[in-house]
Amino acid sequence: MPRTIWSGAISFGLVTVPIHVASATENHSISFHQYHLADQGRIRYRKFCELEDRQVSESEIGKGYEYAKDQVIPISDADLANLPLPTAKAVEIESFVPLESIDPIRIGAGFYLTPNGQVAAKPYKLLRQALGRSARVAIVKWAWHGRERLGLLRVRDEALVLHLMYWPDEIRDPTELLPAPVEVTEDEIEGALALIATMTREDLEGPEFHDAYTDALAQIIEAKREDKPLPEAPKEETGGKVLDLMAALQESVSKAKASRGENADVHEMPKPKKKAAKKAPAKKAAAKKSTRKPRSA
Repeated sequence: MPRTIWSGAISFGLVTVPIHVASATENHSISFHQYHLADQGRIRYRKFCELEDRQVSESEIGKGYEYAKDQVIPISDADLANLPLPTAKAVEIESFVPLESIDPIRIGAGFYLTPNGQVAAKPYKLLRQALGRSARVAIVKWAWHGRERLGLLRVRDEALVLHLMYWPDEIRDPTELLPAPVEVTEDEIEGALALIATMTREDLEGPEFHDAYTDALAQIIEAKREDKPLPEAPKEETGGKVLDLMAALQESVSKAKASRGENADVHEMPKPKKKAAKKAPAKKAAAKKSTRKPRSA
């Protein structure tokens, strides 16, 4: 069971919902330690006081703000717990918006909110059901990890989920990263749409949505542990670069069809439209010679 990482209350108008916050995700990655190559001793980090030049214990360590080079303002946990801020112990709902109105780049990690005790069960369910029927998400603010946070509150099945959000000024402008302007043809766009249609699916379940990197790393660790040959890396395709964008799209669609089976419902690639040949300008009819005789003076 995930541990509680924050406790407080959701403030919804005059309704208060006491809640616990727990992580909604877990990390299955393989982690490493640093060690001494000569004897495999663990490399560890110790905390030293730079003035006394000695190692100090956790009980001797506190937080502080360096106001000047020779002046540190000590800040205790009690100071942080009693900040003059409405969101210090509450998740304040600021507004409700359609989820589609939020740029996904602003949405971060998710956390489950659980009711804190039986007294919170009814207001928790009320907020969850009302939020679900509204087809909106709540924008919230709360203080966590030394700063005020912006968040998104939504419904997932029977639970409320709180997502971290970035403030507007934390999102970088991508303009300077973009390439120089280029032109693409309608045929190329239609080809890309055909590839999208071929690769479209209704869920994210299946072997392709599995962490193959961790599996491969586990194979290497096991082979080294048993002193066996290391598994070979897959050979890279050595084919030449496809310079024709349409040819690359056509090949991609073919591979997608093959991976989904013969009966997959896919769209055919559009055939490049032939440009109509320019008609030669019609020859002007030769001027008819006049049969009239010139008038006499």
